[in-house]
Amino acid sequence: MNEKEIKQHFPILDQQVNGNQLVYLDSAATSQKPVAVIEAIEDYYRRYNSNVHRGVHTLGTLATDGYEGARDKVRAFIGAKQREEIVFTRGTTTALNLVASSYARDNLKAGDEIVITPMEHHSNIIPWQQVARLTGATLKYIPLQPDGTVDLADVEETVTDKTKIVSVVHVSNVLGTINPVKEIGEIAHRAGAIMVVDGAQSTPHMKVNVQELNCDFFALSAHKMCGPTGIGVLYGKKELLEKMEPIEFGGEMIDFVGLQESTWKELPWKFEGGTPIIAGAIGLGAAIDFLEQVGRDEIEKHETELADYAMEKLAEVEGITIYGPHHPKKRAGLVTFNISDVHPHDVATVLDSEGIAVRAGHHCAQPLMKWLDVTATARASFYLYNTKEDVDALVAGLVKTKEYFGDVF
Repeated sequence: MNEKEIKQHFPILDQQVNGNQLVYLDSAATSQKPVAVIEAIEDYYRRYNSNVHRGVHTLGTLATDGYEGARDKVRAFIGAKQREEIVFTRGTTTALNLVASSYARDNLKAGDEIVITPMEHHSNIIPWQQVARLTGATLKYIPLQPDGTVDLADVEETVTDKTKIVSVVHVSNVLGTINPVKEIGEIAHRAGAIMVVDGAQSTPHMKVNVQELNCDFFALSAHKMCGPTGIGVLYGKKELLEKMEPIEFGGEMIDFVGLQESTWKELPWKFEGGTPIIAGAIGLGAAIDFLEQVGRDEIEKHETELADYAMEKLAEVEGITIYGPHHPKKRAGLVTFNISDVHPHDVATVLDSEGIAVRAGHHCAQPLMKWLDVTATARASFYLYNTKEDVDALVAGLVKTKEYFGDVF
């Protein structure tokens, strides 16, 4: 499919906002949904809405097949070895919290170290802060290079024999930096630590194979990869998941319940207490089918070209500062920037008046904002349905923004 054919699969993009054709450049926050995903969710609710696993009637069987079928699709999509290693969660945040609240709390003690980077999303900072506070472990940060990348020499220096967990974002939601998580994981493993990867911004945009990365845990969200909100995935190596205790208790995750004690189901269900996110899983499965139909290599190539084009065009606008690495092999399909003397929220407001949706703020990355020495930034993030015409509209909107605030001041 070419980009115009792809765009036709996303009905929300065929509308006017503030009298202008919508240009959606906020996919790093959440992607839009193709018709195939919308229809798969509607079909579940219209035709076979039922709870899973428990029932023996026809609707229950269909729902279970859809839910567990989605697990198989996720396993294949990220290259996991076994379906038992795929745990459905509410999203990346919940997945990372599960690792922190179960594995980390049970395996860390005073004097142990957790290593992360300053570019992490809050979801990959706060859980480790809490674990460090509760266990007495120390939270350490790998320093960043001036262009917002990680040098493996700094990783070697930061990770020690006291390090038990290294947790790093695969792709920064602000800088677009693509981190060498495989190599970082090798350093972590040599030190006897486990490797956790936040894959929220990588899984939608490039091929991911968790066995090739050899990470111990990998987290992702459906809503950033054409799927619905409210569902995500924690991949974990089976031998680690088997030793972990669940953190939510109730129906679905139990094997036997007595008056004084209970036992848990096998993997992955011991981590999926309560009625699961059935429609969400089915929608995620449909999203995976759609992305595979388009082709992940094609998606990555397209986004890289868009980001390069955007970097080139934005650099021609006087007064714009672009953050993150400029080398195309080191960054993903987003561009974060500021205009001199104009607050990012004002930039986003003017762009919205032109029908252009971008994100402005600290992007749930306040430590990184401090490292950049800014209070906030504007961010344009691209996906498979964006075009060079969208980038042209963004640049034209930014020129108007400069003109508007130049007249004001």
